Amino acid sequence: MGMKLSHFNFDLPPELLAEYPAENRDEARLMVLNRKEQTIEHKQFKDLINYFEPQDVMVLNNTKVFPARLFGNKEKTGARIEVFLLRELNSETRLWDVLVDPARKIRIGNKLYFGEDESLVAEVIDNTTSRGRTLRFLYDGSYEEFRNKLTELGETPLPKYIKREVQPEDQERYQTIYAKTEGAVAAPTAGLHFSKHLLKRLEIKGIDFAEVTLHVGLGTFSPVEVEDLSKHKMDSEEAFIEKPAVDTINQAIREKRKICAVGTTVMRSLESSVSSNRTLNEFGGWTNKFIFPPYDFSIANCMITNFHTPKSTLLMMVSAFAGHDFMKKAYAEAVKEKYKFYTYGDAMLIL
Repeated sequence: MGMKLSHFNFDLPPELLAEYPAENRDEARLMVLNRKEQTIEHKQFKDLINYFEPQDVMVLNNTKVFPARLFGNKEKTGARIEVFLLRELNSETRLWDVLVDPARKIRIGNKLYFGEDESLVAEVIDNTTSRGRTLRFLYDGSYEEFRNKLTELGETPLPKYIKREVQPEDQERYQTIYAKTEGAVAAPTAGLHFSKHLLKRLEIKGIDFAEVTLHVGLGTFSPVEVEDLSKHKMDSEEAFIEKPAVDTINQAIREKRKICAVGTTVMRSLESSVSSNRTLNEFGGWTNKFIFPPYDFSIANCMITNFHTPKSTLLMMVSAFAGHDFMKKAYAEAVKEKYKFYTYGDAMLIL
């Protein structure tokens, strides 16, 4: 029997949960882990430029968060219902997988009304899980107008642990500056630390960038509830790796350069599309890859990530990459040195 869920538990003082980001994105703290030397350094995020050489590659996830949280009212009772858009199932029939809260009130056949003028209506057509439903949206207008309506009515979906109200600034704070392809319900958080200025400096130094797309779903954040990790099922997320990225990354593999996955979502995308000779293939489809120790990584030899929750799949991937004992030591130090955790928290560079 390999590692168990209980190996990934630790005490996280609540005051270390970051409710707000660093004032300047690239001035978050950065813990640098060197696996070969087993050393830990404390820096600022913008110092990471010093750990890379020209032609090293940073791989970014260019997914863009859409305002996925809507509030509607149930017909007849007028009860306020939160609807979290997870994924579009069919653009023609406007079918969506969603989560609803409170779920016990929402049954097949119910209608929900959105907006002051109730111009958007949804009908519940299926139960998928205890909180999951399939909705069919009814809207008079083109598909583009319908999507614009969702954007207008929706708000930025901040993580559940952030107890404060959503602020207008969150829409920008909760988006990486290189976000392009809409489809995520949560930001790939490691990328939130990059400022335009830092990206420019990396570019001037000669660092190459490759972009992949993985539309982050809520499954990424689902806690693992089985002690035997091999029995945990990841939710599927849609990912795309196109030829330009494949060419850049495979050249770096041939030249034995650093290939740095910016975030766990990038690492999962890359590891979902490895060829038999351990190079990267193009990819377009769904991945439910779950990486936990022991695991042999094929593509990236360096990663940037945030500090994750106990028992999360993200922590398990970091453990597989850094080595479990080294990861535990780093996390103990992060708690002692009061690093900030989660979405708006500090970052870690693992070399």
